[in-house]
Amino acid sequence: MSEAPVSQEGVPELVLTVTDVARQKVLRVRANENEPEKLALWLEIAGVANGKYKYDMYFQPIDYAGPSDVVQRHDDLSIVIPAFSIDKVRGATLDVAGDPTEGGLVLDNPNSPSPAVGAAGVARPPADLTGDVAQRVLQVLDAQINPSIAAHGGRAELVAVEENTAFLRLSGGCQGCGMASVTLSQGIEVVIKEQVPEITRVVDVTDHASGENPYFEAAKK
Repeated sequence: MSEAPVSQEGVPELVLTVTDVARQKVLRVRANENEPEKLALWLEIAGVANGKYKYDMYFQPIDYAGPSDVVQRHDDLSIVIPAFSIDKVRGATLDVAGDPTEGGLVLDNPNSPSPAVGAAGVARPPADLTGDVAQRVLQVLDAQINPSIAAHGGRAELVAVEENTAFLRLSGGCQGCGMASVTLSQGIEVVIKEQVPEITRVVDVTDHASGENPYFEAAKK
């Protein structure tokens, strides 16, 4: 792994700015994980929707960072930006919208995708749930995941399965949730991968911006 790039003056260049309120919120959520001190917050581009970058945030051991990834240190929180996302989030600010405790994390990103990137971004594929793998994912959702997140008013819907990827849409209390991505990667994704080993990637295609507490806000003009 690599630390943040160093400027000509010898001062580490921060690819991403993190407000203290955002750092504290992430630390509160991380505290609920096993061995939180070993986990970093990973922030990466997850595709393009409506001409804007979509983002994914999740906890993962910092040791998983590759030599080309950027690792930023913010006191007791490390943030990893994968190599393919560095230029796309450079100059962005991670903050909290509204109430410091209840508000959702938002990313103010000055960058926007080019048409070429938009065409290649993660998009919702045509729904086809007739295959064996899709049917098994549906069974996992119905039997294990939805009964669990229903307690919080949430629901996960399988939109499609394409090769080794399951596309999910979250609704109810999960739509617009400030840490919906953590719920997805640390809970839903883990269960699906364990029960349906053919699935190696789970993508959230929820329009969180239409929720009451938008997951990410568009870049400010």
